[in-house]
Amino acid sequence: MSSSTIALTLYTLRQFTQNATDIAQTLHRVKKIGYDYVQFSAMGAVEPKELRKMLDGEGLGVCSTHVSYATLRDSFDRMVEDHRVWGAKHVALASLPQEMRNYEGYIRYAKEGSEFAKKLATLGATLSYHNHSFELEKHNGRRGLDILYEDGDPALFLGEIDTYWIQHGGGDPAAWIARLKGRQPLVHFKDMVIYDGKQTMTEVGEGNLNWPAIIDACHTAGVQWHIVEQDVCQRDPFESVAISLRNLKALGLK
Repeated sequence: MSSSTIALTLYTLRQFTQNATDIAQTLHRVKKIGYDYVQFSAMGAVEPKELRKMLDGEGLGVCSTHVSYATLRDSFDRMVEDHRVWGAKHVALASLPQEMRNYEGYIRYAKEGSEFAKKLATLGATLSYHNHSFELEKHNGRRGLDILYEDGDPALFLGEIDTYWIQHGGGDPAAWIARLKGRQPLVHFKDMVIYDGKQTMTEVGEGNLNWPAIIDACHTAGVQWHIVEQDVCQRDPFESVAISLRNLKALGLK
């Protein structure tokens, strides 16, 4: 495989990854588009070893996965074994449950996430937190993300900044990436455009985010994986992920 640091989260293609046959076809198309690495997210149930065979058959690697809080809490050992089979070294919490999106919940997860990350570190893996925009709401005078990153163990509680959602919440994606220098192996790249008066997701480089500043911040922060994501596509999702890859390469990423 190449030394590319661009990857694609399969969440963007989730409607095409709900059974083994569709997953195999989707991985083939992803490789043909030009991606060498993927992030597992929102996929249908497939035996880990079967999934690994599909990856090997296409020459694809897994840079990371998204997991739920329930998985971390209730199925930790099984999760670790699955990641061992896939060769995935990075785990990211996709989102906090609704009932934890408050001051007490952020305080709690800063501690719990640090403990989960400590266990993963002994196995040579990392745990990151993937944000949306709700974490930029203030609770007792502190934004949710501030609580998580200030109260979490700075050596273990890592970040996966999502550029669109930071902008959506009124933040500066490049500034947040720079803030997490040395503790951010993953970043989600998605762009924002105004369509019919509303904030809308679009392909990387087709919207209004400051990509030169974001990419510079990633370099400074030591980001390892630049992961393309688009929750909602205005065209065929496979076309969208191809556009994002092409634009990122034009911006100098490989």
